[in-house]
Amino acid sequence: MNSTSSAGTSILGKILVIDDEAPIREVLSASLMDEGYEVRTARSGDEGLRVLEEFRPAVVFLDIWMPGSMDGLDVLKEARPKSSFCEFVMMSGHGTIETAVKAVKLGAWDFVEKPLSIDRILILAKNILSVQSERGEKNALLNKLRKNIAIVGEAPTMMSLKQLIARVAASQSWVLITGENGTGKELVAQNVHYLSPRASKPFIDVNCAAIPEDLIESELFGHEKGAFTGAERARKGKFDHANGGTIFLDEIGDMSLKTQAKILRILQEKRFTRVGSEEAIEVDVRVIAATNKNLEVEIKEGRFREDLYYRLNVIPCHVPALRERTTDIPSLVRHFSELFAREGGFRLKQFSDAAMEKLIAHPWPGNVRELRNFIERIYILTPTEFVDVHDLRFAGLTALSGGLGGNASDSDASLEMNEIVATDGIDNFREARAKFEKEYLLRKISENKGNISKTAEAIGLERSYLHRKIKGYGIDVEEIV
Repeated sequence: MNSTSSAGTSILGKILVIDDEAPIREVLSASLMDEGYEVRTARSGDEGLRVLEEFRPAVVFLDIWMPGSMDGLDVLKEARPKSSFCEFVMMSGHGTIETAVKAVKLGAWDFVEKPLSIDRILILAKNILSVQSERGEKNALLNKLRKNIAIVGEAPTMMSLKQLIARVAASQSWVLITGENGTGKELVAQNVHYLSPRASKPFIDVNCAAIPEDLIESELFGHEKGAFTGAERARKGKFDHANGGTIFLDEIGDMSLKTQAKILRILQEKRFTRVGSEEAIEVDVRVIAATNKNLEVEIKEGRFREDLYYRLNVIPCHVPALRERTTDIPSLVRHFSELFAREGGFRLKQFSDAAMEKLIAHPWPGNVRELRNFIERIYILTPTEFVDVHDLRFAGLTALSGGLGGNASDSDASLEMNEIVATDGIDNFREARAKFEKEYLLRKISENKGNISKTAEAIGLERSYLHRKIKGYGIDVEEIV
């Protein structure tokens, strides 16, 4: 066995040459090292397997006909299942079509005949490494995406949902997701897609409720030039773009019966025609549909096709409302806090126990989406790093829940804040609120002659929280008195 790249050479990738003929090993390794590759060689199948495991090359050039207990096909058959990190190029001076076909079926990248063309060898090495690099980048992006769309929650209903997604994702089955608005149906659909073998292919989402009735066919199936007034050029539809991947039909319960019939035909025949055309186009898509409606009721009332329902409902998947999994609210609050702190450049905020209790007790009719929006609002409106009940009230939770214990002071405070913003001409709301809070606290502390306990009681704050506010704004109580 010989090996090695020249000192000072930029390493492009690792390559292993397995061949019983010394001249071929020497010529190939020298040519590849001249191009900047790190190369090792082996003179038999047994030795090649040992080097393969130790060296872990990106490309293996493997001779088919070698003496000893293992020829090249034996090596390929044993190594291929355990060597996802590399590709094999078979070499032979006595090759036949049958041998080449067998090698490819066993997982070889290509088959080259001897005498070897060094130019072809170098092109093959470059192409394989280029594909591996792209594959690695794509896998890294997919892993990052999977992490970003991870479903948060450990409640029993959510654990069951995650287990179902893991089982369903590996299949090609169609999925029907049900649940209230804001529960995360699209997130479930994304998880099914990006955990599936179709992950590297397109995920196309279609909000069926947002597309006007007269445009939905064109939007889904595309149209030819001149198909209707305003169709100045041909256009591909959503099913075109989703070919090979997944199409997510959100709010499918809002589709008209006419469009439902066309969708059903596509699902049955796996082909469609563009508006203004008679040519059938074959398509390979996985369909995931979602709705916040009870489709069985819609069927009884004649608004949804029963045959389409049973076609879509291969795997039913229900996403629970947030009020049904309140134990997950602290985890969701932490998740969204970390998200907004990272994206907005904020310091991570801490929620008091009392504030968290209020968040858990709130009914959240808009579900996870409403909670997410509220936490974002908290990050924008709360200037300090500690969030208490007072901050929830200021951000609007009182109006949403109808009962966090608002008082007259809150109303007065809102009016006074508006006056400060108007007179000072501050455009940034966070700055406006911070200015108001400081001025408000200065006034109230002065009214209570510097007595922090009385001030806290008068304005409805906990004493410890008021102390943190005073410290945060750099207020000197002795100077006020």
